[in-house]
This record gives sequence, structure tokens and C-alpha cells, in this order.
Amino acid sequence: MKSLSAWQAALLRWGGSLLAPGGSGGSLLVLIYHRVLPQADPLLASEPDAATFAAQMDLVQSLCRVLPLTEAIERLLSGSLPPRAACITLDDGYANNLTVAAPILAQRRLPATVFVATGFIGGGCMWNDVVIEGLRRAGTTLDLTRLGLRSYQLESDAARRSALAEILDALRYRSRAERDAGAAAVAERAGCTALPGPMMNEAQIRQLRSFGIEVGAHTITHPILLRTDPKSAREEVLGSRRTLEDITGETVRSFAYPNGRPGRDYDRSHVELVREAGFTVAVSTAWGAAGRSVDRLQVPRALPWDSTPARFAARLLRTYRQQRVAAA
Repeated sequence: MKSLSAWQAALLRWGGSLLAPGGSGGSLLVLIYHRVLPQADPLLASEPDAATFAAQMDLVQSLCRVLPLTEAIERLLSGSLPPRAACITLDDGYANNLTVAAPILAQRRLPATVFVATGFIGGGCMWNDVVIEGLRRAGTTLDLTRLGLRSYQLESDAARRSALAEILDALRYRSRAERDAGAAAVAERAGCTALPGPMMNEAQIRQLRSFGIEVGAHTITHPILLRTDPKSAREEVLGSRRTLEDITGETVRSFAYPNGRPGRDYDRSHVELVREAGFTVAVSTAWGAAGRSVDRLQVPRALPWDSTPARFAARLLRTYRQQRVAAA
């Protein structure tokens, strides 16, 4: 992704200031990422590599005023946001958030928040990554009929991506035990015995602060809260906060709902649980920007996926007018 010219950036900033003027008419755009890869990965085509992420951050920096998440929400609700306000968030706690993303952000003096699922700290592997590595190492045929799926022909990267999307969708809303067992079975059927540990350890989590990155909680095991019994859901929310505060020695104020779609992945009971746990900000994956009427514990997020700079910038700025009030 190339850069915008100076006149293009100036024109887009002018248009963005009309769409998101700040002050009492402020609108906040919270961007969501997960991994930032050292190099492009054909199985993870939607995850940016370092060069792509750097180019995107150059665009965000040239068009937006990037603030820490908790500060931005306070300023949004008080009517004191600057024009074109934005935040950057990364979910799950991948080690590449520190090794790849953090230096890119720090070089540009862009703050961010990383939401960590604490059950995988120290080189753990989330269920979806187990499936990904299974698909990566599988031969040209993978028979998953015993899992209630089908037999997949994996003769190209596109076929592997298609199979991956189908398998993840099939397992995502099963119970946690069924989901994890299914992921393990996929890896076993693929002959994948050695799994990578892509998540940060405690020392790496502590290092984030030196890059201007806040740490937020993302539960322990990344469950679908609506598929989790109330007692376990409470421990997932509170336990993740306790662990991160023990690691960082700081108050953890922000939370991200796993999967994050209101009404499908969490409901009002979980919003109240997050409030009772003491979080002051929580983010969902409801698509859009946040206006002053937003529920501070259901802040929407978005990410322009366009690969050209002009389209990326245009979609980013248009999203300011797509204000969403998540209502679980």
C-alpha cells in the first residue's frame, strides 16, 4: 500500500473534519486488529504483514488524531474530542503485537490497546490457531467427516483458506469443550503434532507499556459468553483482569468481548458483569463509529480492509458517519 500525496491527505483531512468535527459533535473510530505478521501468510490473507500495517498506520496518522482508548472514551462522553479522533486496538495477545506491531506504532508515536486472553499467556495456542496450523500442514486431502464436517480438497492456498473459514465457522459456536476437542481433532487428522505458541509471555506483556501500549482484558479462554454458564462467565471476566493486574502492576480498565457481536456473542447480563468487575471501557465488534450516545461498555469498532490507500482512507473517514450504539 502506497502513501497518499500531500494534497490528497489534506483534502481527506478537510473532509474528515466535516464528518467528525470533534467537540460536542465528536465521533470516535476504534480500529480493530489481531495479528500483525512479519511476512504475508497465504492462509491469513486478512491479517496485515509488517509493511502493510506500517502503511496503514501512516495513513491513520496522516488523517486522524490517535488517542489512548480510555482517554478517548472520556473525551467523547465529555464532548472534548479532537476532530477525526481514532484509537487502535489489537485482540487476543499475539506475541507479534509486541515484536512486529509495537515498534511500528512507537516509531509513529501512536498509542494502542492490546486485549489479552490470559489463559494462553506464555506460548499458548488458541483453538482457531490449532485449526490454522492443522490446515497449514495437511496434505492435499483432509477428511473431517467424523467431526460432522466433510472431506476437503486442499490443492491450493485458496482451497485451504476456504476450508479454514468453513471449519472455523462450524466449530465457533459449539461448547468450549466441543470446540477445543474439534480443533485438536483437526490437527490430529492433519498429522500436526507440534503446535506453535504464538501468544505473549508475562515479560512481553510488561514490555508493551514501554511502547505506549495499554493492556486490556479479553477473558481467560476466549469463550462465547452467551454459550457460557453465569458462574464461568464471571470467572472469565474477573479472572482475566486479576491476572493482568498481577502481571503489570497496573489497573486494567478496558475489556473486549470475545467475538464481540452484541446479542449473538454476549448480552446485557455480560455488560452488567463487565460493569461490576470495574472496567470503565469495553469494546464490541459491532461495526461503526461511536458518538456521544454510545454505551461506554459497548463501544463499536471497525477496520477498513481496502488495499489501496485512497479507498482505505475513504472508507475509514466514511465510517465516522456510521455511528452505532450497540444494544446487547
